[in-house]
Order: sequence, then C-alpha cells, then structure tokens
Amino acid sequence: MPTYQYRCEKCGKTFESVEHLAEHEAAHPHCPDCGSEKIQHVPTTFIPKTSRKS
Repeated sequence: MPTYQYRCEKCGKTFESVEHLAEHEAAHPHCPDCGSEKIQHVPTTFIPKTSRKS
C-alpha cells in the first residue's frame, strides 16, 4: 500500500498517510497535530525495489 506525504497549511507540519490507490482520490486526511482540513499533498519520489540485481 502506498504512503502519501502531506503538509498542513495551517501549522506547517508534514505527515504521512497510508492509503489504497482507489482511496487516494477521495481521501481528505486531517492534520494529526492541529486537526486542520487545509492539507496539501507533497509529491515524493518513487524508488521501485526489485529482486534483480542491476
């Protein structure tokens, strides 16, 4: 399951949320520190991990 990173626009804290791909579109997480709904998605890099050596 993917982990998404968010930043609260009210208090500036960054936090992570684990969501299914289908849930991500409709997800409206709240800031765990201040409870604000003003949340901005923070793009993160994706590094696939494979069993093959390169």
